[in-house]
Amino acid sequence: MQAFHHWKTERAIDGIAWLTLDKADSSTNTLSAAVLEEFRAVLGDLAADPPKGLVIRSGKSNGFIAGADIDEFGQLKNVDEAVALVRRGWDAFNQLEATPYPTLALVRGFCLGGGMELALACRYRVVVDEPATRLGLPEVMLGIVPGWGGIRRLPRLIGAPAALDLLLSGKTIDARRAKKLGLADECVPPRVMENAARGVLFAHPTLRRAPFPLSLSLAGPIRPIIAAQARKQVEKRARREHYPAPYAILDIWVKYDGDALAAPATDSASVAHLLQTPTAANLIRVFKLQERLKSFGRDSDALTSVSSSRERGEQNEPLRDLHRPAQHVHVVGAGTMGGDIAAWCALRGLTVTLQDQNAERLAPAFARAAGLFAERLKDPLRARDALDRIIPDVAGDGVGRADVIIEAIFENLEAKQQLFKHLETKARPDALLATNTSSIPLEKIGAALADPSRLVGLHFFNPVPRMMLVEIVSSADTLASLVPQAAAFTRQIDKLPLPVKSAPGFLVNRILAPYLMEAMRCVDEGIAPETVDEAALAFGMPVGPIELADTVGLDICLAVGKMLDPDANSPKRLTELIAAGNLGRKTKRGFYDWSSGKAAKGPAGSVPDGLTDRLIRPLLDEAQAAMAEHIVADADLVDAGAIFGTGFAPFTGGPLHYLASRGEFVPPSGQR
Repeated sequence: MQAFHHWKTERAIDGIAWLTLDKADSSTNTLSAAVLEEFRAVLGDLAADPPKGLVIRSGKSNGFIAGADIDEFGQLKNVDEAVALVRRGWDAFNQLEATPYPTLALVRGFCLGGGMELALACRYRVVVDEPATRLGLPEVMLGIVPGWGGIRRLPRLIGAPAALDLLLSGKTIDARRAKKLGLADECVPPRVMENAARGVLFAHPTLRRAPFPLSLSLAGPIRPIIAAQARKQVEKRARREHYPAPYAILDIWVKYDGDALAAPATDSASVAHLLQTPTAANLIRVFKLQERLKSFGRDSDALTSVSSSRERGEQNEPLRDLHRPAQHVHVVGAGTMGGDIAAWCALRGLTVTLQDQNAERLAPAFARAAGLFAERLKDPLRARDALDRIIPDVAGDGVGRADVIIEAIFENLEAKQQLFKHLETKARPDALLATNTSSIPLEKIGAALADPSRLVGLHFFNPVPRMMLVEIVSSADTLASLVPQAAAFTRQIDKLPLPVKSAPGFLVNRILAPYLMEAMRCVDEGIAPETVDEAALAFGMPVGPIELADTVGLDICLAVGKMLDPDANSPKRLTELIAAGNLGRKTKRGFYDWSSGKAAKGPAGSVPDGLTDRLIRPLLDEAQAAMAEHIVADADLVDAGAIFGTGFAPFTGGPLHYLASRGEFVPPSGQR
């Protein structure tokens, strides 16, 4: 057996071969050209002396395989190279599937994209039951399709309905869900995972296949019917002209039995066509922006150029180790934002004390938390455990024990100042002291503190369970070391940290407010809210501005708008709704009726000419202004904030990238 750079093979005395992927010079396993070439060579060596069974596992602590090497996509020069990239993985996994000995993927941690397709090409799969284990085919979120067998093998394994749900959404599932769907043969705790893998190989159970009647969903005459139904669902959330990949997946499954190589280059479903679309290039760009934000929570050096706070080394207080995870969070304010922040932290495994003036104010937060846990965890026992991690704390006893303290009360400067004066005296010296303010500059809040350098902003967005961005706000007073500490906490709870300078509206609300205000002025002029929203959806926004304003909270919209432009007249309908106590989704009524939990909308009607441009232009202009004022470090971070904080159409690559593609913006030298 020859030595390899990325793969290591060990033969056990029982005849089982253990093949470990530990990609050299990388913290994460990805299936680059070199890794796949070695993999085929390993299979060739094993063919000469077949083992009794083969277990494929990861040598990385963070997961199984993240998928293909995205950087190689950017190196493709022509259609032939794109097709060759797909054929490389397709042939390798067909070779794996054809081995005469049983094969098993031992999945612990993430198993995504090409990693999932490798697991599907094995005869068996054992998944490890822990929160980090997630399986999925997220290629559609990059504007491409699973080209290495996933479109063919997944429906055959679990049936077309469940498979198409995963393929078309790009969502991931946990280990227990994988077992329930039939994707995994066994779901086991870490302590027995290797024995479970051996046991499955020696038991050699019958290969899993979609059970009857799900197997009927694979029949040729039925496929177009199922695909048509799935296409209608896709059309509700993604237009073909903006996001062609989900439609291509359906075409490849129906017309080519999941073989992405079978589609000719002239077919809009072909890999060659998709990889050349602006959507694919821009969504791959968005993926890289997301990875950059994640890096801020791992590497303090990544934040050196983006922090606007005090120089490193000027530390007046002992600070918690960046690499030591928080265990206890204390949240003050059990309203929509505070309660949902507390619930999210508990969902991610932290102990949370939630403080408000009385038990009656706490009750709605606990009810919402119970609903979130039931929806996300799908297991009554796990949901109960998560709810047990939130402790009602009217007296605020948790302040002195907490690693992170988050203020999330109403937007009133004096109230926040008084609260932080109290919190400062009770908090541990190494605790992170954070405000969730959406509009008040940190300098004003921190002015009441004995040591203003302790204050940092952790600005979450509503609804907390869906919005992944958190702005890490620092003022000129903020101790520089707090920025990486806050970013590390943000990543610990599986959010995306974006360092921003303390300024009116920070980044996201600054660029969002003019867009929302323009939309509301359109309503004042007699344009139906549904029509205004439809104009934004036609551009590619995931949700219209009026529905978004209702979701954010109309009182918040007004406060941010006034802060950014005190002299501007507020939209008439907005002020009327607020005066009547109709603040949007959180009060069940705003521009729309939210009694059912969703916005009750009438027909949109035809969109007037120029309405879309009128709506989008204020956001684009404000994004350029924020860049010019260095609210964030560079243009890419403006785009990242807009996409992950406002939902700005991802297929465009972000507002500044969109303007650059139209020749209306030139990024500063060294960016992009």
